[in-house]
Amino acid sequence: MVKVTIDRPGCISCESCWTLCPDVFKQNPNDDLSEVVEQYQVDGNPAEGEVPDNLADCILEAADSCPVTVIVVED
Repeated sequence: MVKVTIDRPGCISCESCWTLCPDVFKQNPNDDLSEVVEQYQVDGNPAEGEVPDNLADCILEAADSCPVTVIVVED
């Protein structure tokens, strides 16, 4: 599993992560900020997820493309 964390207050809603990796990231309908999709959230926290290894490349691409570097990926 890959751990992903989003610093949601720092998110600028650029759409990059949920466009590149919609299996993991989506736009929150209430505040428009990026969040981890419900399926992978840890304890219902939209800023924290545990994602299968087969999506690691997708997550890393999204993190690398984030202009404000608010996505942290850990093995």
